Amino acid sequence: MSAAGRRWGRRQRALLWAVLLAAWEAAWGQLRYSVPEEMPKGSFVGDVAKDLGLQLPELRERDAHVFDTGRRRYFFLDLGNGHLSMMEQADREQICAAASKRVLNFEILVKRPMNIYKGEVEILDINDNSPSFPERSSVLEISEYTAPGTRFPLQKAHDPDIGLNSLQNYECSESNYFTLEVKNGDDGVKYPELILVKSLDREQQTAHNLILTATDNGSPVKSGSTMIQIIVLDGNDNAPEFTQSVYKVTVREDVAVGSRVLQVTAIDRDEGPNAEVKYWFFKIPEKFEKTFKLNPKSGEIEVTQNLNFEEREFYELVVQARDTGGLSSHSKVLIKVVDVNNYIPEIIIMSVFSPVPEDTPLGTVIAIFSVQDRDSGANGEVQCSISESHPFRLEKSFDNYYSVVTTELLDREQVSEYNVTVRAADGGSPPLQSSAVLALRVLDVNDNAPVFAQERYSARLAENNAAGALVLTVRASDEATRW
Repeated sequence: MSAAGRRWGRRQRALLWAVLLAAWEAAWGQLRYSVPEEMPKGSFVGDVAKDLGLQLPELRERDAHVFDTGRRRYFFLDLGNGHLSMMEQADREQICAAASKRVLNFEILVKRPMNIYKGEVEILDINDNSPSFPERSSVLEISEYTAPGTRFPLQKAHDPDIGLNSLQNYECSESNYFTLEVKNGDDGVKYPELILVKSLDREQQTAHNLILTATDNGSPVKSGSTMIQIIVLDGNDNAPEFTQSVYKVTVREDVAVGSRVLQVTAIDRDEGPNAEVKYWFFKIPEKFEKTFKLNPKSGEIEVTQNLNFEEREFYELVVQARDTGGLSSHSKVLIKVVDVNNYIPEIIIMSVFSPVPEDTPLGTVIAIFSVQDRDSGANGEVQCSISESHPFRLEKSFDNYYSVVTTELLDREQVSEYNVTVRAADGGSPPLQSSAVLALRVLDVNDNAPVFAQERYSARLAENNAAGALVLTVRASDEATRW
């Protein structure tokens, strides 16, 4: 090949790399869709091909697919029509019952050239759950000496739906002695309270039966009910009174099992047996009872199993103080869990372009990876770096996605392989770190001409030498790889 032909071939390759690089840098974007929960498998989510401006043959040729990060996959990309579809049903309440807006993230990876598109699908709530109470019936014991105006917190209902589809109101059957009041808590949850409006007389009526109904505001409206049996007790004038209406405490998630969290105290102004107070948890979820234990005599609350901030960062408990005569009062206990740095950053290598041709243009993307840390706040903020001694640099694409690009021209004859160490460190104190190695091999191109060992060769030849006799030997070498 002539020198002019070789120069023209190099120009073509350089132009091709420049076009691919420009397409890579312009392609970062985000797709957003929304679907109702519980859509059947195969349901249409969005037209990815249309929204990305890609033709169907291009999707297939570039091996487009939903990238698997090890999480549970809810979507797949149909290369026949370019649609993003449901791989399985998504139950919003099962995915995240507490969040008002639930978004599932996905990534689509394409090759030749490499690119990644990030997307999110909002799972919309439907009114598929009725409000329900933990128990179908309950018993409330009240002394006949209880003063009108006394309040009694009732067991709240649960509705895993959100918005208007969630629990909106409580209603109670009519009574001459009680009325219902619904209060909005600081956490936005509605709490039913029964208020005594008329003095009780055990000799006239020993029990009262009420029906408490919880309703949502969906279409159609759904409801659930529980029966409350009120037993009227005789005697005992004074109910125990807590020293605080609300107890608040903050604990680290790594607090040792068996540690005391706090102590509640109630005082009863009666004398003798009627002043003896014992403490109980008042109808809290069973999973909370496995996490905390209340000493009925001292009122001390201790941790009975390991806490996990990532699973739950707030507990609300109701404690009941009750004397031997049956009178009781209630107080709230709010326990806030503080995160500690107990998760190591995780590096997820998504794609590596290896081997890398040694004539690769500057700024070419050779690897893509992401990092994640399950901690929160500064403990979950991750910083990434790579070795500075290599001809590569790290670029942050979006969120926790990074790409490794070339910063110098490669020369296989000088360095044929690189082991690039990626390091990730979170912002905890002390920080937790992890690392991963990118093994990159440099691919040879024919960029070296053969070189003679000498610029000039000379020899003397006798005139009568036979044909085929050795005159002299010349030598040339080429630094390129010999195949």
